[in-house]
Amino acid sequence: MKVLGIDPGLTRCGVGVLTGEPGKTLTFVAVGVISTAPTTPLAERLHAINQGLSQWIDQHQPDEISVERVFVQANRRSAMETAQAAGLALTLAAARNIPVTLHTPSEVKAAVTGSGRADKAQVGEMVRRLLRLKEVPSPADAADALALAICHIYQSSMRAKIVAAKQ
Repeated sequence: MKVLGIDPGLTRCGVGVLTGEPGKTLTFVAVGVISTAPTTPLAERLHAINQGLSQWIDQHQPDEISVERVFVQANRRSAMETAQAAGLALTLAAARNIPVTLHTPSEVKAAVTGSGRADKAQVGEMVRRLLRLKEVPSPADAADALALAICHIYQSSMRAKIVAAKQ
């Protein structure tokens, strides 16, 4: 299974691709960040992110896409901007008939580190270890995208078991 993880954001949208199966070694394919300047008009920023995500999807041909579910804390404006970037990812996946799943930040942290309260440094370090990378992917948005892909692959075995149990 090849999974594209997307950590949505307007300034930095993290993207990462892995291959693997639950219970087996994961293979790192690619990681990056689609960046836009905060001074650029919103429509242009969204267009740039849309183009960047399209390129990643077309280049890597993922079997599934994993996107971070937007979480609202205190800054609603930031959450709205993140939600717009997440919406682009969902739309692009649907247009290509690629299954897409949303994962909460705490769900991703728990899957990667064992704790839903892990900080960004802990997530980055576990991504490095799990994928046998020399360095933690930087910036944190890149590491988070890979963490989303890891979470998705790990949880796919649970989803398969639930489906099998219902049959």
